[in-house]
Amino acid sequence: MRADKARNREAILAAAARLFDEAADPDQISMDAVAGAAGVGKGTVFRGFGDRSGLIRALYDQYAAHEFQALPENVPDLLTRVWDFKRRHRVLALALEQEGFASPYGNESYDRLHRHLADLVSRARGPRNADFLAHALLAAVRGDLVEYVREESGVDPREGLRELARSVLGRSGRVEAPGGGEDPIDEVLHEGAGGRLRLEGDPGQDAPHQ
Repeated sequence: MRADKARNREAILAAAARLFDEAADPDQISMDAVAGAAGVGKGTVFRGFGDRSGLIRALYDQYAAHEFQALPENVPDLLTRVWDFKRRHRVLALALEQEGFASPYGNESYDRLHRHLADLVSRARGPRNADFLAHALLAAVRGDLVEYVREESGVDPREGLRELARSVLGRSGRVEAPGGGEDPIDEVLHEGAGGRLRLEGDPGQDAPHQ
C-alpha cells in the first residue's frame, strides 16, 4: 500500500472512530461527515472502503482485532467480553447490524468469534449442532439487544449470560474428557476468577456428573 494511501486510510478510520464514539445514532454518520472530519475528499473515502458498509466493517474489525487478540477459553467470559465490547462501541455495533443482509455475520471478527465458540461448544457436548449453537449464543450479544437492555433497570446481563451458557451446554449429550480429567462442560463454563459456575439454588457443592 502506498504511503499516501495508507495515511488516508488511517485518517479516515480515526475520523470515523471519533464520529461514531460521539454519535447517539448510527444514521448521524454519513460518508460526507467522515470525509470532512478526515480532511479528505468523499471520493477518497469511497475508493478506500467501497461504501459505507465497507467503512463500518473495516472500523469494527480494527477495534475487534485489538479487543480479542486473546480469546477466553470459557463460554461465559467470552460472551461477557463481546457484550462489554459492544456496550463500549454501541453506535458502531448498531451501525454494523443495520447494514442489511449478512450483517453482522459477514466480517472477520464474527467469523473468528464463531469458530472459537463452536470449538468450545464441541468440546463440551460434541460436534453435533455446534456451529448453530455458536451462532445462537452470539445472537445473545447482538448490539441491538445490548442497547435495549442498557435502558432497562435491574437487568444483570452477566448473570443471564452465565445461565444461558449453562442451559446450552447442559450435561445431556456431553462428551467425556479424553483420558479422564475435568468434565469438558465444567472446563468451558469455568470462570477465570470465580470458580465453577453454580445454578441458582445450588447448595454450593459441585453437582455430581449425571
